[in-house]
Amino acid sequence: MKAKMATSFPINDDDSAYSYSKNSQMQREILDDSKEMMRDAIIEKLDMKIMLSSSNTLRIADLGCSVGPNSLVAMQHVVQALKDKYHDNILEFQVFFNDHVTNDFNALFRSLPIDRSYYVSGVPGSFYDRLFPSRSIHFVHSSCAIHWLSKCPEELLDEKSPAWNKGMIHYIGSSNIEVLNAYVSQFEKDMEMFLNARAEEIVEGGMMVLISPFTSDSLMEFFGSSLMDLVNEGKLDESLVDSFNLPMYFPSPKT
Repeated sequence: MKAKMATSFPINDDDSAYSYSKNSQMQREILDDSKEMMRDAIIEKLDMKIMLSSSNTLRIADLGCSVGPNSLVAMQHVVQALKDKYHDNILEFQVFFNDHVTNDFNALFRSLPIDRSYYVSGVPGSFYDRLFPSRSIHFVHSSCAIHWLSKCPEELLDEKSPAWNKGMIHYIGSSNIEVLNAYVSQFEKDMEMFLNARAEEIVEGGMMVLISPFTSDSLMEFFGSSLMDLVNEGKLDESLVDSFNLPMYFPSPKT
């Protein structure tokens, strides 16, 4: 079953004040904070003997790479941890950078470090679908990406649905439990497709590390209330707010 995405929104990759590279410090901090945890998992749990029984090449996939530079930092962390795990000069690394077909892979490739110790390929497509041949990937990494849903729950836009999210743009700040349930349901469907795809692609003994951010409730509520302020000032049609919902779900012990 393929994930159907009506629209994808490529990251702004220019050098302006609004570019991703200048507005992704939070994602970088999440990567840095999780570096040692990921390294420990690789050192302690990754089964290298099984994976390297037929090849000296380790294939790594970074899902939701965007245009960098955080993805490049993450891959350097992974490759270094693998080198620390397996001290062999003949070991080679191939990294597959994945994101939507609208992603500017050229911008990412222009940022590749000259002294990198891995080979590079770009893999366009939704990570909710199959991306690689069966049993071909040794290590899967994804940071600050799986909270993006494949689509917004359709019932949020249905005026006849108990989950109609009128005047709101997210489940955060909504008092309607049906709105939250709709997000949870979509996230569960997406993750089932995600995990089923990776189960086919990852080799025996391989590993997957998923890093998902928490969100600031106040930030989401501020964004939504700012749009409603524009509505109240007559600068924005309320129907536009009613038709807009952020396709993001942040898994946590609370939700």
